[in-house]
Amino acid sequence: MNIEATNLTVSSSPHAHSKNSTAVIMRDVCIALVPALIAAVWFFGWRALTLTMVSAAGCVFFEWGYRKLLKKDCTAGDWSAVVTGVLIAFICPVSLPYWTILIADLFAIVLVKQLFGGIGMNIVNPALAARAFLFSWPSLMSGSWVASGTRISVLSPSLDGMTTATPLAALAENTLPTESLLDLFLGRIGGSLGEVSAAALLLGGVYLLVRKVITPRIPLAYLGTVAVLAVLFPRGGNDCFDWMLCQLLSGGLLLGAIFMATDYTTSPVTHLGQIAYGVGCGVLTILFRYFGAYVEGVTYAILIMNCCIGFFDKLGVPKRFGLVKQKKGGAEK
Repeated sequence: MNIEATNLTVSSSPHAHSKNSTAVIMRDVCIALVPALIAAVWFFGWRALTLTMVSAAGCVFFEWGYRKLLKKDCTAGDWSAVVTGVLIAFICPVSLPYWTILIADLFAIVLVKQLFGGIGMNIVNPALAARAFLFSWPSLMSGSWVASGTRISVLSPSLDGMTTATPLAALAENTLPTESLLDLFLGRIGGSLGEVSAAALLLGGVYLLVRKVITPRIPLAYLGTVAVLAVLFPRGGNDCFDWMLCQLLSGGLLLGAIFMATDYTTSPVTHLGQIAYGVGCGVLTILFRYFGAYVEGVTYAILIMNCCIGFFDKLGVPKRFGLVKQKKGGAEK
């Protein structure tokens, strides 16, 4: 019997294909951010929308311009720059001048993302790095919180008589916020425009989970760690559960846990590594909030943990099939 040999050509990986491209995933993230944007417009007026649109457009423009200038393939259409721009706006006061947020866009896209090779190559979250950079203007970032329900001008906001303290400022003084837990949950508080409504952020998180864009491991580990530490170590003689709920619902914790810490590029890939990463973010957040000069600890907690991804990726790695370790001095097979 004659057997005809057939030559097979094996191409390079990957060999599995998915309909969930980068553009599809980033569009899902944008959709998940819509409830928080609607809440921001409701509480702060149309300037919340215009600031977000300017930031998103700035990030797309800087990514297109950089790639064009260096004669690289254009990646501005994958929606990742849009997500970065929206997140930058979300972690800033609604009164921030437009020129300032455009500088943040330039920093995030060019210095943090593109100079490291583009999407998938950056070592820290671009939006959070931009926020840390923006504290070069501390009076603009932390001295101009607008009270919820205040409508300010789209073009040139005047903040006389409109500023307010945030719930985190009260927690930093070891006292509970004057706002009720319902106000904290709905967003009737001062703060960055995309961080105030816990209800809207949780709704977006549920959408991402249903769409399987994220897994619950990192958010639950992050939020659970903050909750446990807040219950165990309340400050100022406050009720431990009230203190814990205020910690969870204040500042950028929910936005960071759901949309920042879960970034594919800057988070671990192993299951155990993701849990350890979330726990580390939670521990650092509490340490910064309790002992730091800056009342919000989410930004720097996630940025520090981003730099440790190489270590966390080693946790939970399955043993290679057929690998046998010999005694000390021998070679691995």
